[in-house]
Amino acid sequence: MVMMPKNAADARALQKATLAGVVYDKATDPEVGTLLDQLADDQELGPFDAAVVRETRRAYERTTKTPKRIAKRRAELESEGYQAWMVAREAKDFAKFAPVLEEWVALTREACSLIDPSRPAYDVALDEFEKGFTSARLDEVFSQLRDGLVPLLRDIRERGTPPDAGVLAGRFDTRVQAALCEKIAVELGFNLDCGRLDVSVHPFTGGAHVTDVRMTTRFKEDDLTEGLTGAIHETGHALYEQGRNLEYDGLPVNEALSMGVHESQSLLWERMVALGRPFSRYLAPKLAASFPQLSAQLSPDTLYGALNVVKTRSMIRVEADEVTYPLHIILRYELERGLVDGSVAVVDLPRLWNQKMTDYLGCTPADDGEGVLQDVHWSAGAMGYFPTYSLGAMYACQIYKAAAKDLPTLDDDIAAGKFSPLKAWLNVKIHKAGSLHQNGDELMIAATGAPLDPEIFLGYLREKYTELYKL
Repeated sequence: MVMMPKNAADARALQKATLAGVVYDKATDPEVGTLLDQLADDQELGPFDAAVVRETRRAYERTTKTPKRIAKRRAELESEGYQAWMVAREAKDFAKFAPVLEEWVALTREACSLIDPSRPAYDVALDEFEKGFTSARLDEVFSQLRDGLVPLLRDIRERGTPPDAGVLAGRFDTRVQAALCEKIAVELGFNLDCGRLDVSVHPFTGGAHVTDVRMTTRFKEDDLTEGLTGAIHETGHALYEQGRNLEYDGLPVNEALSMGVHESQSLLWERMVALGRPFSRYLAPKLAASFPQLSAQLSPDTLYGALNVVKTRSMIRVEADEVTYPLHIILRYELERGLVDGSVAVVDLPRLWNQKMTDYLGCTPADDGEGVLQDVHWSAGAMGYFPTYSLGAMYACQIYKAAAKDLPTLDDDIAAGKFSPLKAWLNVKIHKAGSLHQNGDELMIAATGAPLDPEIFLGYLREKYTELYKL
């Protein structure tokens, strides 16, 4: 899609629909259902084999309950939606995208009602990205987050003394940035014999196998932190992929448990590690060696402050800091849940978006491009995806706290560039567990001793930014 000529969009939509039909036929083969029935009562299956059967059953039932016409139309609408979103975003005019979004909402409601008519449609949609979570649980978790973050953000902006971000100002050769980021990725544990790091317009991680994990980031000459944090974020995703259990290669139990858990691994390395004070002791001399113009004013303390500045105007989600980012997600969750349950009309989205931005983040978009059209997700019908970003942040914080308890020298290890103990701990507790557990709470209990607790995340942010901003 990225390199495709714009006039090829219609043909690509038909190609995707055809392939979706072929995949649908194979995925809904009645023989698969017969085999699953035969295995349903097998008492001799071990926990991993039982999880293979459970996850295969789950996917089979979701697919067989969704008519082929919906599967094919979804594939077509992904291409059509992306093109419509691009046109609307360039024109800063939501009305040009609204008809596609209307169809996505209708398709989502129909598919979800067929998959499980006994549950709220949004819960069924959410289950595709975050197994076992419900809108009722999200309401509880996100209300707790919102009620804690809005006053913290207000205090930071009104009473706080911001760190000096100027120590990282300047121009930095992007080739030198790329070389440094690749070196850091390797030191974090990324295996270049089983992957690579390249440059793209938007950072992402993909690949076909544990032995072929490919990640990208982007670099700006006038912004040293974007490429650095982006590379570390994608390295977290890549370490999860490279750490999967080859004993169950190709089986669903070896897949990531959820998008939220996957995001936890990228955010653990980006925020809990790279934005932490010990990592600044590791990073400062590396930056000074790569960019000599920084050496005079750069110290671990000044670097730590500069990396953790809270934006005074947080308008764009992908540019948000760790304090404002969850509020961006809560806004999107509330709106997309309303779209699916019918309490929000598509035509009202720009107005409601702007109102929530003002209420939660204290700033109002100048136009639709800066507001409701800034994200691509709804153009692909990904209702239920946005919450996984903040669930990932909360998972990451709780996982890191548990790792620090088990690894008493973790801070000193990170400061010394010794990341293997943390990577090994994550490999056992998270990566190799794959989809053994049924949901994120079960994984949290196994890895940390308790289900997801938002107060751990809030406590981390309060303690860190109270000290950093001298509140």
